[in-house]
Parts: sequence; structure tokens; C-alpha cells
Amino acid sequence: MRILVRLLINAVALWLTSWLLPGITLSQDVLQILIVAAIYGLVNTFIRPIVKLLTLPINIVTLGLFTLVINAFMLLLTTIFTDALTVEGGLIGGFVNAFIAAIVISVISTVLSWVLE
Repeated sequence: MRILVRLLINAVALWLTSWLLPGITLSQDVLQILIVAAIYGLVNTFIRPIVKLLTLPINIVTLGLFTLVINAFMLLLTTIFTDALTVEGGLIGGFVNAFIAAIVISVISTVLSWVLE
């Protein structure tokens, strides 16, 4: 049950982020949104801990702020794995859009987790 709630929280957070930010595009098909949310959850579950471990020294030096960069890369990695989510704006614009989107997704997910769990 907890996994289903996390999937729905990720789906709503991704959908709201694509609605709020002009540089993020997400398919409006509910099934595709759920698939993107599942892929985003899998990326955060399996790849993010490895990346955080490998970047631990820089994360310590930046007092944890490098985690925001890691979150942006996880969102960009999700866009690579799926065609339903796109981050517009080339290399630099794409990273900046992903960085802002990662912050918005984190805030929305945190608020929804407080409300639903």
C-alpha cells in the first residue's frame, strides 16, 4: 500500500511541476504519467543512493547542497528512460530546468507526504 501511495505522490508531483514550469513537458495521459512516476521512483530507489555515496565528499563540502544537483540529474535520467517526459532547453537550459523542477518536485512530494502519510 505504501508503494502505491508513493507512486501517486510522485505522479501528482510530476504533473504539477509540468503544469507550473514552462520548461518541463509531461504527457497528459494518466497511464503515461504513472509510468513516468514509476520510472522516477525506480531511478531514485536504485541509482540515487549509489550516486550519493560516490559524491559524498563533495556533498559534505557543500553541506548537502549538492543533493539538489543529484536530484536534477535523476530527473534528467528519468527523461532519458521515458519519452513522455521532456526537459526543454539544450544542455545548459535543460539542466537549469531540471534543477528548478527537482526543487519543485521535492517540495510538492514533501507536502503531499505530510498530508497523506
